[in-house]
Amino acid sequence: MITAFLLRSLDRKIIAAIVILLAVAVLVPVLNLMTAPTNPLHIPTYIMALFGKYLTYALLALALDLVWGFCGILSLGHGAFFALGGYAMGMYLMRQIGSRGVYGDPILPDFMVFLNWKELPWFWYGFDRFWFAALMVLLVPGLLAFVFGWFAFRSRVNGVYLSIITQAMTYALLLAFFRNDMGFGGNNGMTDFKEILGSNVQADATRAALFAATAIFLALSLIIASAIVRSKFGKVLVGVRDAESRTRFLGYRVEHFKLFTFVVSAMMAGIAGALYVPQVGIINPGEFAPANSIEVVIWTAVGGRSTLIGPILGAILVNGGKTIFTGLFPEFWLFALGGLFVLVTLFLPKGIVGTIGQYLSRRKPKTEATPPALQEEGVDAKIQPAE
Repeated sequence: MITAFLLRSLDRKIIAAIVILLAVAVLVPVLNLMTAPTNPLHIPTYIMALFGKYLTYALLALALDLVWGFCGILSLGHGAFFALGGYAMGMYLMRQIGSRGVYGDPILPDFMVFLNWKELPWFWYGFDRFWFAALMVLLVPGLLAFVFGWFAFRSRVNGVYLSIITQAMTYALLLAFFRNDMGFGGNNGMTDFKEILGSNVQADATRAALFAATAIFLALSLIIASAIVRSKFGKVLVGVRDAESRTRFLGYRVEHFKLFTFVVSAMMAGIAGALYVPQVGIINPGEFAPANSIEVVIWTAVGGRSTLIGPILGAILVNGGKTIFTGLFPEFWLFALGGLFVLVTLFLPKGIVGTIGQYLSRRKPKTEATPPALQEEGVDAKIQPAE
């Protein structure tokens, strides 16, 4: 029943995107592992890891599009959910180091030994098991989103005020995680990971598996997001976005719709953060920086808000451009990013995918409507010549 519901929600564009993602999940690891470095088709490990990072950003942008594009909630705090998911995975990876750390303590991570901690804090218990860490990747961002959304949406906080509050939440977490006494590594964060699920995190096979997992999770998230927005629930979400007061007047509990979507989006962002950390090799409080959440908004706007596919494309294109641009002109990247957002806002308000879709819809031939008289008299009706 659930499978049928998910499949009914897919259109040709979503199906094509899913097929591409699944093909990439298979093809890129094969070209990395099964071809020699001298082969022109060989994909180096560092390129695969770089594009794996782009795919985690694409998943984060998709999560934002679900709440901004279809529910009208401009969240400037999705970087916080991304970082919390990353910290949950980082705690698991730190517990896997064991006695192989610099200080050789089998229980305490190196930064705790350095700070003279005597025992493991209670909130680190259970993170030596992957299933527990995976559960926390979903629960921690989801719980924060639920608590925040419960108070914000019931108080009918909307528009720019809600955006400011989400950004304030992110900044507060940034300041908290910078503190050494929080037990999360302080300014340095967590790094020097050794293994994940018993495999060397630096091995080519492990990196290929992480890349494939990221592409597969992005495809699954796309299916779930498409199922939500194309259902009756999604139609109400669009009503909330376009005319919240009218939707409320019709009897819908608007805050419930917002809260559910916000929590699902936060969980998706948490998964993106968890997939990001083992591929990049570090997690620190810098991921909470408000500027990161603003960048996610830019990715979504460039690709096309409320298109689902657009944010994925926008995240990959903008971050690919960032990699190239920062290598050539590192001091001008922020100016280029701001200019890109201004240009898109002025000339491509629907983003790349939205603008292309609008152009193609205008190109379609329009069939002439049947005259009402002919519709009433049937298909055999004929127009009599005037006498």
